[in-house]
Amino acid sequence: MPTAVPERSAGLPEDGTRPVRTTSTGRPRTLPRGVARAAASIGALAVCQAVLMIGIGFLITGPARHVWPMTAEDGVNRGLERLRTSTLTTLSSIGSELGNTGTVIGVTLAACLALIFIPRLPMWRQVSFLALGVALQSLVFLVITIAVDRQRPDVHRLDGSLPTSSYTSGHTGAATAVYGGLAVLVLSRVRSPWRRVLAALLLLLPVLVALSRLYRGMHHPTDVAGGMINGALSLLIVGHALLRDGRVSAPAALPEVPRAALAERLPGRVAVIVNPTTVDESARDELRRVLAQHDHHEPVFIETTAADPGGGQTAQALDEGAALVVVCGGDGTVRAAADRLAGSGVPLAVVPFGTGNLLARNLGLPLTPAEALDAALGGAPRVIDLARVEGDGLPATHFAVMSGVGLDAAMMTYAEEHDRAKAMLGWPAYVLAAPKAMRGPRMSLSVRLDGGRPLRRTARMVLVGNTGELQGGLRLIPDARPDDGALDLLILDPQGAGGWLRTVSALLRRKGDGEQGDGQPEFRTFRRAEFTFDAPEPREIDGDPVGTGTRLSVEVVPGALTVLVPNRES
Repeated sequence: MPTAVPERSAGLPEDGTRPVRTTSTGRPRTLPRGVARAAASIGALAVCQAVLMIGIGFLITGPARHVWPMTAEDGVNRGLERLRTSTLTTLSSIGSELGNTGTVIGVTLAACLALIFIPRLPMWRQVSFLALGVALQSLVFLVITIAVDRQRPDVHRLDGSLPTSSYTSGHTGAATAVYGGLAVLVLSRVRSPWRRVLAALLLLLPVLVALSRLYRGMHHPTDVAGGMINGALSLLIVGHALLRDGRVSAPAALPEVPRAALAERLPGRVAVIVNPTTVDESARDELRRVLAQHDHHEPVFIETTAADPGGGQTAQALDEGAALVVVCGGDGTVRAAADRLAGSGVPLAVVPFGTGNLLARNLGLPLTPAEALDAALGGAPRVIDLARVEGDGLPATHFAVMSGVGLDAAMMTYAEEHDRAKAMLGWPAYVLAAPKAMRGPRMSLSVRLDGGRPLRRTARMVLVGNTGELQGGLRLIPDARPDDGALDLLILDPQGAGGWLRTVSALLRRKGDGEQGDGQPEFRTFRRAEFTFDAPEPREIDGDPVGTGTRLSVEVVPGALTVLVPNRES
């Protein structure tokens, strides 16, 4: 079976990785995909931004200077001068300081460091968005002040000023970029019900800075308005390139670690997580033999339990300093282990012992346990994405393969109720459960993708995929890739026998579009999705039923997991 990871991008080298540059020490390094395209987009739009802002400046200081509201600006400045009191002056000093260069740099640096070190995984995309947004605003501001010569208001100014043009307000533009950028990140990353209040407070700060600069006689009203526009455009341009559609994603692959170096680092520090119901003593002896062949001696075996399918055991292994975690079980055991390994950098070797073994299939591993372990240890580490999912009655967790609501979840629920058939037949037990599951009613739901407008849908099945391949090599979600920094959505709503035939035909032909109708599969790509169902619906995560609910939110965590995959030529 061809491997899924090298298959990610056409036109790459034979090992499936992207071309890399090497450092002076000979170690390869790779940039996140899409960086060049994002940089080109930002550069081109920044030039347009500068031209637009300079054009507005020429208009204000030229043909439009005798037109309202420009003719009323001097009156506004003189009116604010007459309103000055010691209290307002003190408050305006504080407000002006919020947009000062030192303050903006300090807030930006502190926020970027927090985004790197505080979350479980560094938010490099968000760090880049904030830092580049502030930097772009400053760069365009300097170009504007050189091109547009505008005198400051003819009132007593409470601050000293650099020999720069009054247009635009640098304080206001910088405040808009940094506090507006933080507001965007709060709305997109924070899940607290107070996030809108916090974002609103952040958005008020640039307004406070603008009013303070007007009060202190440093700018005309159109200068502070121009500053806000400049800051907002900077965020829009950088956000479009970095946040809108995942153009810049995590690297497709980590630099390969030479096999000898990997072996040198890992002896005596290998933890093997096993499901005791499927991995007997003879299987363990076979695993020990394969590990020994790769110079991994004296592995520690840790058994899962009914109450803990692998998460606690993986956490124990990490606490004890494991440098490699081998997980022997099905997708549920692998998912529990991956949830704890997320962001740790410790490699995971998947050994299929379960019913579906979908992650092993998508990584191109053999389905015979010993062969899979041998192929993984003889391969190389790669980073793949995980998906973070939560909902009502469902604590936040990660999955590596797929999560579904509706038909597929009902099939798995019915199969779980008949353990004997599942144990005897394997994954075909899910197929036998399909007729009963199909008798259930259709779902009505709303889905919001990447903060867009809600979409109303009816469906038999809603499936979110980090990978796309099922048993038998069927790619249910053709474009799903585990390392593209995005997730894929499939919505199926066939009606009647004819609708099912059209749906199956479209899936076999890998055909679908972004719209729903006439039994055609609906495919979409996203980074975050929020689902709301009109009635409680069955849900599953990587093949494990997780109960019914009316809400589900899913977002990608790029590059969260390191896995060992076989070399393509092997």
